[in-house]
Amino acid sequence: MVQKTYFKTKDYCKVKFSFKPENAETVEILGLNSDWQNSIIMSRKKDGTFSADVNLPKDSRHEFRYLVNETEWLNEPEADNEIPNIYGGTNSLITV
Repeated sequence: MVQKTYFKTKDYCKVKFSFKPENAETVEILGLNSDWQNSIIMSRKKDGTFSADVNLPKDSRHEFRYLVNETEWLNEPEADNEIPNIYGGTNSLITV
């Protein structure tokens, strides 16, 4: 799930990412702000859901993917869109 919160007086949007993959020990977000090297580590809740809050600039688009257990790449099912990547798959796209 991706939940966006806009602020009238701020130039960014607070985006809450929530994701619950099966058998996950770790989940990271990669690609936000075009940064595929430095991940955002999502925190695990008691119910097995992973979440992270990220501030993203308004009027911007971001490709991203989840990296589960450091081996499996997954897309966000509720992303604004999916676009092809250079590896023959797709990346999730969020527009803020």
